[in-house]
Amino acid sequence: MNPDTQAQIARLLPDLVAVRRDIHAHPELGMEETRTAALVAERLRAMGLEVTEGVGRFGVVGTLRGRRPGQGAIGLRADMDALALTEQTDLPYASTASGRMHACGHDGHTTMLLGAAQILADDPDFAGTVHFLFQPAEEGRGGAKAMLDDQLFERFPCDAVYGMHNMPGLPLGQFALRKGPLMAGSGRWITTFRGKGGHGGNSPHLANDLALVQAVFIQMLQGIVSRNVPALESVVVSVGHIAGGAREALNVMPAELVVGGTMRAFNPAMQELVERRIRELAELAAASQGATVEVTLWWNAIPLVNHERETEVMAAAARAVAGEDGVDTATRPVTGGEDFAFMLKAKPGAFVFLGTGTAPDGTAHALHSALYDFNDAALPHGVAFWVSLVRQELAATG
Repeated sequence: MNPDTQAQIARLLPDLVAVRRDIHAHPELGMEETRTAALVAERLRAMGLEVTEGVGRFGVVGTLRGRRPGQGAIGLRADMDALALTEQTDLPYASTASGRMHACGHDGHTTMLLGAAQILADDPDFAGTVHFLFQPAEEGRGGAKAMLDDQLFERFPCDAVYGMHNMPGLPLGQFALRKGPLMAGSGRWITTFRGKGGHGGNSPHLANDLALVQAVFIQMLQGIVSRNVPALESVVVSVGHIAGGAREALNVMPAELVVGGTMRAFNPAMQELVERRIRELAELAAASQGATVEVTLWWNAIPLVNHERETEVMAAAARAVAGEDGVDTATRPVTGGEDFAFMLKAKPGAFVFLGTGTAPDGTAHALHSALYDFNDAALPHGVAFWVSLVRQELAATG
C-alpha cells in the first residue's frame, strides 16, 4: 500500500468506522434506501463532488474530475441495500429496524467507496473523470437495471466500470478474481399447483392430491443437475418455499399449493435448459394427479462475466495494495448472483472479491447470515484498492 495513501486512510478510519456502523444500524431494503442515499449524497457534496440523486429512483452518482487533462472516464460501483433478516449479533450498533439487516456487507461497500472518494477529492492527481456509483436494490430488486434504464451511462459516460464485494473466510486484505465467468446468473421460480381440494380422511379419492404432486415435483427436480446438465457445467436448483393448506385444518386437502425456489447457471444455454426443465417437470407432476400448474420464472441477475483487460487492471491495482501473494487471479467461480452483471453487459469492466478474514478461532459467519457483520478491519484495504485502481487506470490518459 502506498505510504501516503496509508497515512490518509489512517486519519479517515475512525470516521469511516462510524459511518459504516451508522449505516449498519439503519438498514433499508432495496428501493427504500431514503436515509442511506441521503447520507451518501450529503457526504459527497461535502467533498466537493458533483452529485446527482434519484438515478434509478434511489441511486446516487458522485462525479470527480482529475486535475490533469484527460478524456478517460471510469465508474466505481457500491451497493447500498440491506436484507429482510432479523439480526442476532447483539452488537451495540445492531439494526434498529425490525426484520431488516445489513447481512451482506453493503454497509461496508458503501463506506469504502465513500472513503476512496474522500481521498481522491483531497488529491485528484489523475487524468479524466471518476463516477462513484452508489446503487440501490442489489438484492433481487433490480437496482442495476433501474439505473441503466435511467440512462446511467448516457448521463455519466464510462469507458469501464468496476465493482467489489467482501468475502468472509478469504484472508483479510486479500483479493480474488478471474477473467470470464465469475458469478452465476441468479434466478427464482414459483410453481402454483391447483386442483380440487377435499376431505383428507373421508374422501381423499375425490380430490387432486397436491401434496403428492409437490412431492413428485421436488423429487424430479433433483434430476435436472444430475441427468440434464453436462457434467462439466455448473447449475443449481433449490427449493426454498412450500406453502399449502392450514395447520388449523390438517384433515383438509388443499386446492392450491405453492412451491418456489432459486436457480443458478453460468451461461445462457444452461439458463434456458433449467427454465425449460422446471416447467416440464411441474406440468408432469401436476398431470400425475389431474391438477394444473402455473409456472413463473425470472432472473434477478445474469451471469457475471469479467472482461479481460479490465480484470488485468483490477489485478494490478490489487497487487499494489496486497502484493503478489495477496491476489488470486484464478479464483473459482461462485454460484452466488450479483446484479452488477447487468452493468458489465453494458460496459467493459470487472468485479473482485475482498477478503474480510475470520474470527480468532478460524470461523467466519457467512453472507446472508443473521450473525454476520462486516469486518471494519477490511475498510482500509478496500479504500486503498479503489484509490489504486483510479490512479492506475487514469494515470496515462490525456
